[in-house]
Amino acid sequence: MRTLYLDCGMGAAGDMLTAALLELLPERQAFVDKFNSLGLPDVVMRVDAAEKCGICGSHVRMIVGGTEEESCDVPHHHDHHHNHEHDHEHEHHHHHHEHHHEEQTHHHEHRSLADIEAIINALPLSAKVRGDVLAVYTLIAEAESKAHGKPVTEVHFHEVGMLDAIADICAVCLLIEELAVDKIIASPVHVGSGQVRCAHGILPVPAPATASILQGVPIYSGDIRGELCTPTGAALLRHFVSEFGAMPVLQVSAIGYGMGKKDFPRANCVRAMLGESAEPADKVLEISFNVDDMSGEAIGFAMEQLLAAGAREVFTTAVGMKKSRPGTLITVICREAQREAMLQQIFLHTTTIGVRETLCARHVLQRDIITEDTCLGPVRKKVSQGFGITREKWEYDDLARLAKEHDLSLAEVLSCIEAGILE
Repeated sequence: MRTLYLDCGMGAAGDMLTAALLELLPERQAFVDKFNSLGLPDVVMRVDAAEKCGICGSHVRMIVGGTEEESCDVPHHHDHHHNHEHDHEHEHHHHHHEHHHEEQTHHHEHRSLADIEAIINALPLSAKVRGDVLAVYTLIAEAESKAHGKPVTEVHFHEVGMLDAIADICAVCLLIEELAVDKIIASPVHVGSGQVRCAHGILPVPAPATASILQGVPIYSGDIRGELCTPTGAALLRHFVSEFGAMPVLQVSAIGYGMGKKDFPRANCVRAMLGESAEPADKVLEISFNVDDMSGEAIGFAMEQLLAAGAREVFTTAVGMKKSRPGTLITVICREAQREAMLQQIFLHTTTIGVRETLCARHVLQRDIITEDTCLGPVRKKVSQGFGITREKWEYDDLARLAKEHDLSLAEVLSCIEAGILE
């Protein structure tokens, strides 16, 4: 299974995720050229080589109308690091904000969510990527509206911050389409600590919008002061990552380092690892119990009821029990989600007062049913493949039906359809 693992030990931002995923591509410049030809208004992607703590990677800049979005963590008296944030478009979106560049005197326009959707819908993107971009931006817009207590339709986004965020989101969504992975897993997310300055004043890290987006995701704060995870980074992780935790067993084929702008004692980057992980074993629940006081008919009836309720398999084993009594071990195989239904049927239809359960890994061949035209008519065949083998078997019900119709034995039907002639 083609798997992408994202190490967010120094948080995540749109530009860092873009750079890390870009490094996984064999033809990086081709992607940059394709992105810059999309027609995002006034946006140009620039990629530079960057180094943090002796590690080489890439840094992506989105130049919007000739300027780059900056931000401001609140300096702490122990913090002597360069104070440039990686992405930090959040809160800049909101309608009270004027751009942080002191030297800029002109004011930028503000846009509504409907304007933003119009910009995204005008881009030449596949339906999948367009849907992803809109979903991620909507996550941010909803988090901002929640943080400020305003309906999402009334939140106005600062144009430079908004275009910067759309550019990062589009880039990540396009890169994920290009990488064509089956599964995306990420580490728990380091959000940073301290405070961040925004249009409304000084806020705690993670900023309210980021905290809102990351509900349900495992996050932590460490000794790094500053905002490590931005709303764009948070929304991209929330949308694409199906599982947060330790890296699974992964046969890695490519590694990417996406650098942030700021310098810290630790390498400020997102690391992306692309590789093959084992197909997850199919899990089944095995429920078993012993009875020594049920008749054969009662056991048969219970088995029928359990199969009717959706059990994958029910079987019995003759066992010797205590007091030298012969008994029956009944085993039920089902999916985990069927546990309650199966227990209810077991206690209703059998005399047992307790059961045991085991969760089992199940390894199966890929099975397909194909229909073949034979001299006796269409016959279904089960084809099983995997683990380097292929096996074929005619469907018994069809063979039995033909045997009856043509007054033949099963063996004669088999030899007829395999020889291709009716004897």
